[in-house]
Amino acid sequence: MNYKFNDVKLDKGMYSETGKSFTQVLEGLDPSESYRGTVFEGLDAFQRQLKRFGIKVRGAQSDCVEKFFASSASAVLFPEYVSRSVRAGMEEGNILPSITATVTAFDGMDYRSIYSENDADSKSLKFVAEGAAMPVTTVKAGSNLVRLKKRGRMLVASYEAIRFQRLDLFSVMLRQIGAQIMRMHLEDAIDVILNGDGNANAAKVFTVGDGVIGGTAGKLSYGALLSFWNSFDPYSMNTLLVSPDVMLALLTLPEFQNPLTGLNFQGTGELTNPLGAKLIRTGACPEGTIIGLDKGYALEMVSSGDVAVEYDRMIDRQLERAAVSSISGFAKLYEGASKVLKLK
Repeated sequence: MNYKFNDVKLDKGMYSETGKSFTQVLEGLDPSESYRGTVFEGLDAFQRQLKRFGIKVRGAQSDCVEKFFASSASAVLFPEYVSRSVRAGMEEGNILPSITATVTAFDGMDYRSIYSENDADSKSLKFVAEGAAMPVTTVKAGSNLVRLKKRGRMLVASYEAIRFQRLDLFSVMLRQIGAQIMRMHLEDAIDVILNGDGNANAAKVFTVGDGVIGGTAGKLSYGALLSFWNSFDPYSMNTLLVSPDVMLALLTLPEFQNPLTGLNFQGTGELTNPLGAKLIRTGACPEGTIIGLDKGYALEMVSSGDVAVEYDRMIDRQLERAAVSSISGFAKLYEGASKVLKLK
């Protein structure tokens, strides 16, 4: 049986169609709906092109990089393979979905978010007498723009150096690039939580040993955590970002040494938190710092497009130097939905 994907004409111009990714262009020429009930059901248009040229990208018997450059048509697939491998690395261990309330797609570099009045009076649902005016919640645009940042890595390798390398091994290197890019996005998110997005909305900072938290400066206690948790009303502290040194301090607290906590940690790698919040350790968090969030109201992620790859260099010059990048930024939604606890 002659399948349509065998007749698709591939050219590098498919990467430059406005508003469409390479895969979306392929899907328009070779819809996946046409393969229902066939052996190719479940594959997208790009994966079917890999089948067409017999390119195996996973496993011990994966093909070498040079298989992509066996013909001018198959070489067009290489940038998409790089992009997908980088995205896979970005998604591995990605904690941004755990700290962002929403993701906004935006085509540009400067973004203006919205916010509502944050005082207690504007959030209360008051009794409205007959014929009286309803209380008003005002939604405004942010005074300052949220600037998106381009994060990326330059991939430098000659075709001769990698042509005989297995694609499975090369994918590992590309996933590592993706993980590094995502780490930089996470650092941007934490910086916005701590210092605000330029609209005078930095997180409120508490310190162990002060008049609100209590305890002894420099020493973490369960009582200090409870006071921090209690400061979030009317929000709910459902996520905790902690630095590695704070994680060690948490693990020594008796309340975190419950046998069930240990069994869960050994079985799943996740630590049960007596406060009911999701506990996330990251080196992107400053030393001696706990960031508490109401995940549903604290942060907006603004994303400008997908992972970008310099496809011309990868196709015409057989790799050499190529930039892999991703653009995103972050905006604070409700100032009181994120707070910081410092040990000292």
